[in-house]
Parts: sequence; structure tokens; C-alpha cells
Amino acid sequence: MHSNTHTQRVILVDDSDNDNFFHDLAVRKCGFAGEIQIYDKGEDALEFLLRDRVSVPTMVFMDINMAGMGGFELARTLNEQLEPDVPLQLHMLTSSSWSVDKAMCDSIACISSYLVKPLTSETAGALIDMS
Repeated sequence: MHSNTHTQRVILVDDSDNDNFFHDLAVRKCGFAGEIQIYDKGEDALEFLLRDRVSVPTMVFMDINMAGMGGFELARTLNEQLEPDVPLQLHMLTSSSWSVDKAMCDSIACISSYLVKPLTSETAGALIDMS
């Protein structure tokens, strides 16, 4: 998974409707004009990404703790089942500032960054502009 192409799709994965709403606003406010998809279950995001095979450069913001499949499991499964050169960036977006969660995130090579909620338009813009 790599990030040397311009992001065309942003996927938000969080079981909190409020977080998804505000993070969607942050991504739009930073000027992103591409596709935004929202999933409240890791399993649904995984199903879409595996079916789509990441056909366009995609950035995923995912929560760690969700009912069912959490962010760590989602990242590991994508890492195992997608081709290594797909244009996909994974960012953990969580309310957890625990060092154990940060260390776990650092141990999963396909996760690009560990962000503490809320996602701001400045942070979203910086990450999207870097891609």
C-alpha cells in the first residue's frame, strides 16, 4: 500500500454517527472534492474495499474500537488481502491516547498515522495534500 498518488476517495469508518458527521464536514471543509464514503462497521468497509480492489487512490480514517471488526483487525485484513501496491492510505482515528494503542498502531506497517479525534479540516487537508 502506498501513497504517491492524489487522493480521489476518502472512507470514514466509525460506529459513531456523530463522529462520522463531523469528520465528513472536516474533510469537505478542507476543500476535498472527491468521493466520501461512510461506514459504521469495519466489516462493511472491508467488504467494499476488497470488492473494489482500491480502484482509485483512497484514504481511510478508521476508529480502533467498534462493535464487531475494529480498526486494527480491519488494517491487518486489508494488508493480508490486498495487493501491496494498491493506492491506499490507512489512518487510525481514535479517541484513545493510550500508549498501548499507539504502539499497536506502530506495529502494523500499513497504518500511516495515529490521530486522536476529532479530525480537523487542517489535519485532513494536510494528509490529503500530502498524498
